Amino acid sequence: MIFGRRRPHAFSLVEVTLAIGVAAFCLIAVFGLLPVGLQTNRNATSQTAATNIIAFVVADLRANYKTTIPGTWFSPLLCITLGNSTTLYFDSQSRCSGNLAGSTNPCGGGFSPVLQTRYRVIITFPPSTGNLTYADLKVTWPAGADPAITTPSGSVEMFAAFDRN
Repeated sequence: MIFGRRRPHAFSLVEVTLAIGVAAFCLIAVFGLLPVGLQTNRNATSQTAATNIIAFVVADLRANYKTTIPGTWFSPLLCITLGNSTTLYFDSQSRCSGNLAGSTNPCGGGFSPVLQTRYRVIITFPPSTGNLTYADLKVTWPAGADPAITTPSGSVEMFAAFDRN
């Protein structure tokens, strides 16, 4: 017979307490990173949508046509006259409106669906030389935050050149 040998058949209270403490510390670290990850995801989604809106506006400006007024160019979908600064508003599905309330078509007239505008697009035309027309496009969000008055949550800006031969 061998005396004095005991085999533990369970965990001690100290081991269980340490295991719960380590697990709690890990969970607190993971839960602490969760808001940062969600904010990063939200920012990336907004920047992607803003970049798509800029691509849409630039494509519309490139597809413009000459009006009856000599030297005047006009975009077909968004009704932007090249050379005139314009502010447009877009919702999260990249639908355009002429006002912050989302109730007008950018070309004028009524607009049946009321959009919930999220992005503000400011298009300015710096002085140009020759046949080139330059455009500075800036998308900011939320749409209600006027960049001239307050700092928006985010913004994307692009400079484009158009050849008008």
